[in-house]
Amino acid sequence: MELQQLRYVVAVAETNNFTRAAERCLVVQSALSHQIARLERELGARLFERTSRRVRLTTAGAAFLPVARQCLDAAERATAAVAAAVGEIRGRLTVGVIPTVAAVDIPSALHAFHRKYPQVRIGLRVGGSEQLIEQVKEGAVDVAFLGLPVTARPEGVGSRELAHDRLVAVVAPDHPLAGETEVDLARLAVEAFVDLPPGTAGRTQSDLAFAAAGVQREVAFEVTTVDILMLRLIRQNLAVALLASMYTPHLTGVVTVGVRDAPTRIEHLIWNRSSLSPAASAFLTELNLSADDALCPGRDSALDRRTDR
Repeated sequence: MELQQLRYVVAVAETNNFTRAAERCLVVQSALSHQIARLERELGARLFERTSRRVRLTTAGAAFLPVARQCLDAAERATAAVAAAVGEIRGRLTVGVIPTVAAVDIPSALHAFHRKYPQVRIGLRVGGSEQLIEQVKEGAVDVAFLGLPVTARPEGVGSRELAHDRLVAVVAPDHPLAGETEVDLARLAVEAFVDLPPGTAGRTQSDLAFAAAGVQREVAFEVTTVDILMLRLIRQNLAVALLASMYTPHLTGVVTVGVRDAPTRIEHLIWNRSSLSPAASAFLTELNLSADDALCPGRDSALDRRTDR
């Protein structure tokens, strides 16, 4: 069994097409098909069901795929480790972020890292804090930037607090509250809200705050991420939202209003202590951290000085 064969299997599984898989792997389709057929004979089982219309994994293929990915990842880590031993950082760095991360300028940080380590392939995944924690644990993401309520902590990963931030109300320019400097949750509770789904960290911090204030609100619109759809709903005066104050300066066409009893969120940087790649270690070093760092509130660092607390 060869690594190239494993790469071909993964490519076909991800594209569901032999032609596109061959294009991705920069080989002719006949060579790719031949190598997969050879691997199937060696394994004694078909990995793909092929018809004129589609290609899909067999039961054996579905069992084989995650192991193939693990083997490819292990081979890549081994190559990167050898390179690091002779002073060269290469391999892959996958960074996870929540859409509203504000404590660190992610594009600038990745740009600086890429200039210093051009042989590292950089990837970015956007998701919810809960998803990113699991992806870091599984090794699918190397490091991630989260936003959690003050009542929650990332478990099972290395972590560092980056910033504490209060949420503010975000309303349309012609909303009755747009001229206010500050409101409270009781006043906001009469408004229709746009928010993330129940159970997400972003939603939980607001739900807990309204419950603590002894008032109920209506979440009329649920979105999976803070994006243009959320902003359009706000601009059309269909809803208001609670968002981190450090994030809202990036928004246009809306007005922010302070909230006296607003919920607080904490932004965290997390990493997998047990499977940190040389590239991920170098990225933490660029942020003036190391894999041995624990949660150290108040510690002075280059990261702290870049963070608006």
